[in-house]
Amino acid sequence: MNTADLGLPVDVPSTALFTDQYELTMLQAALAAGTAERRSVFEVFTRRLPEGRRYGVVAGTGRVLDAVENFRFDADVLGFLRENAIVDEPTLKWLASYRFGGDIWGYPEGEVYFPGSPILRVEGSFAECVLLETVILSILNHDSAIAAAASRMASAAGGRPLIEMGARRTHELAAVAAARAAYIGGFATTSDLAAGFRYGIPTVGTSAHAFTLLHDQERDAFQAQVNSLGRGTTLLVDTYDVAEAVRMAVEVAGPELGAVRIDSGDLLLVAHRVRQQLDELGARDTRIIVTSDLDEYAIASLAAAPVDAYGVGTQLVTGSGHPTCSMVYKLVARAESADPKAPLEAVAKRSTGGKTSIGGRKWAARRLDERGVAEAEVIGTGAVPVALADRQLLVELVKGGQVLSREPLDAVRDRHATSLANLPLSATQLSRGEPVIPTEYI
Repeated sequence: MNTADLGLPVDVPSTALFTDQYELTMLQAALAAGTAERRSVFEVFTRRLPEGRRYGVVAGTGRVLDAVENFRFDADVLGFLRENAIVDEPTLKWLASYRFGGDIWGYPEGEVYFPGSPILRVEGSFAECVLLETVILSILNHDSAIAAAASRMASAAGGRPLIEMGARRTHELAAVAAARAAYIGGFATTSDLAAGFRYGIPTVGTSAHAFTLLHDQERDAFQAQVNSLGRGTTLLVDTYDVAEAVRMAVEVAGPELGAVRIDSGDLLLVAHRVRQQLDELGARDTRIIVTSDLDEYAIASLAAAPVDAYGVGTQLVTGSGHPTCSMVYKLVARAESADPKAPLEAVAKRSTGGKTSIGGRKWAARRLDERGVAEAEVIGTGAVPVALADRQLLVELVKGGQVLSREPLDAVRDRHATSLANLPLSATQLSRGEPVIPTEYI
């Protein structure tokens, strides 16, 4: 079953109002001026990575494709625009038949990116492209921020599984997108059932402190959980006294107990004590799962601890201090007229203050050294050098308004792992530093 086709409650019937009003007012003015149909090229990029980050992660591309397909101005949406006098009648008539009919190229989802990387390129008439700015940026900025945080956490975990459990720390729909992005970045499972239903991400969950507090005795709570879920369940052992809880957990479930979860205290110290106690009780295969406001630094600090898995919530769904990637959507080329054969002219913002951009329809390639390790992100507007022809990064996603293909999430997740493995080893360092490879313009 392809759950992406079910029309679940986490979707909306139209994405057309996930936009800023100025996009519609620009459309109205362009239609009146006769410039709306000029062929145009918009690009998504970021001028810099969040402070201390060595690379970015492209995430949300699949959701962007869904959003573009669902960008429709139905009767209710048009009625809202008319009643609030947001645009005039000629513009409403144009919007009523809106369907994106252009082309979209982009970095494959899961790929890494760097400052200046043309992450997404949207081509078509000015009118049809300009309307997509906000919805594209809102998806890519959010999902890429979560995926980058997830990637850093996965690197810090050193192969130990990570559980995404941040649904209660963010908007209910953002939680679903965050779980998807976290899975791309290297997380193994999610606690969010909507994400499991919508995207097929493996889900996990056992019990919270409330379940223990519900019962008269901690032993009663453990027994009830084991009776219902089996000896392989995970028992939460820090409601009262950890050592006593571990002893009772093994008594109730036996050495076949699946795992214990620790959610408070000095996790490094407690994990060592719990591991020793479990081993002495004969529960050598019982795993230890730790939670409690973890981020990549806390995970790295537990590298030497006998921890088998990590559960991460708040820091993950907020991008671990960087909830956005500061991506922008800029017009980089446009035709001289509405004539379909009119040549494209490079255009760019020239203001001061660090917000300049480079005009022209761009390609991007990643140059490798003799060992196959990335050494530069190369971006250009002219002919692609022969040496880089087979290293180009952008792929065609939409042609003539039709989505060319959609990828399984596992393929995207695997791509990210491969892409990260091809970067210099310093990419996974948590210490502050510049992007792990430079961006070169030619």
